[in-house]
Amino acid sequence: MEYFLCMVLFGIGLFAAISKKNLVKIILGIAIMDYAVNMLFILIGYRHGADMPILAPGYTGPQMVDPLAQSIVLVTIVIGLSMMVLLASIAIRLHEKYGTFDITQLNKLKG
Repeated sequence: MEYFLCMVLFGIGLFAAISKKNLVKIILGIAIMDYAVNMLFILIGYRHGADMPILAPGYTGPQMVDPLAQSIVLVTIVIGLSMMVLLASIAIRLHEKYGTFDITQLNKLKG
């Protein structure tokens, strides 16, 4: 069920990124896709009834959650945030220069 929700969230973001003509909505769609992939990584690494992945000397406890998925998500959060900042700054510069966020009007402009 959780994996299906990740796919739905990714589909919503993909729909927004492909079908919308506003740069801000496209950027938000890309951000939604990024969050869906992060949630999928966390769900893949999660185990029901598992403990935190903190090892102590002589620890013989139950099964632990996979720490690799958590570290991958931390890296993708940083990369996704930097990508969103870059896309937002490009959108702001385009708005300052052309006065619109509509990509159909930006395609018509020459020069």
